[in-house]
Amino acid sequence: MAVTVTLTLGAVIGVFLGLLGGGGSIMAVPALVFVLAVPVEQAIPMSLIVIAAAAAVGALPKVRVGQVQWRLAGVFTAVGIPATFIGSAIGRHLPQSVILVGFAAVMVIAGIRMLMDAADTGTACEVGDSDINWRRCAPRSIPAGIVVGVLTGLFGVGGGFLIVPALVLLLGVQMPIAIGTSLLVIVANSAAGALTYVSQGTIDWGMTALFAGTAVVASLIAGQIGTRLDTSRLQHWFAYLVFVVAAYVLIDTLILR
Repeated sequence: MAVTVTLTLGAVIGVFLGLLGGGGSIMAVPALVFVLAVPVEQAIPMSLIVIAAAAAVGALPKVRVGQVQWRLAGVFTAVGIPATFIGSAIGRHLPQSVILVGFAAVMVIAGIRMLMDAADTGTACEVGDSDINWRRCAPRSIPAGIVVGVLTGLFGVGGGFLIVPALVLLLGVQMPIAIGTSLLVIVANSAAGALTYVSQGTIDWGMTALFAGTAVVASLIAGQIGTRLDTSRLQHWFAYLVFVVAAYVLIDTLILR
């Protein structure tokens, strides 16, 4: 029975990932904790492994067609990985209830971001095809990378709902390139976060393999279907679902327990 539920949840998370990108992974931790009864300290690295695998698969087509800004990905990764270690260290010393309440807050922020319509590109920082104005970009990209890294390590989220807006609105990156760049950052940060948790304790590798494998396969299939759907409307409905799940997490953590 547990295997069937794990496969089903992995498929559902994979569909969200395939249709909505990295933001769809926000449901992984609640699914593991509240449906499969996985402790938070194990659910976070399992979520990070799923996110890293799915993002890596999703990044390959972007890399092939050149929709990646490698220098910005390098900056976000360079500051994000140490920040991920810090977030993981903080998370290991916090009670499960505090982590879940914080995670619910992150879900609300993610849901709000999904409901906001952004322009195709920002103007705050000029980014050319072959060069970057680091004097303008560094003060914006470095803090953003740190915030994303801390959230990744602390809550087991990829941070795509923050990376893409930061690249588009703060740094002026075109949306297709921002998505490809964010996927590389998500892979690096998620892998780093997963390693820190795995090195500190045990993890159910059988369940993780089932969950991650099903999610990746489902994300590939859903990604092909998503090219023929109005994903913007779907993203809005998913945002409302995120709000509902966040409310459930808060009620269960603060009232029912």
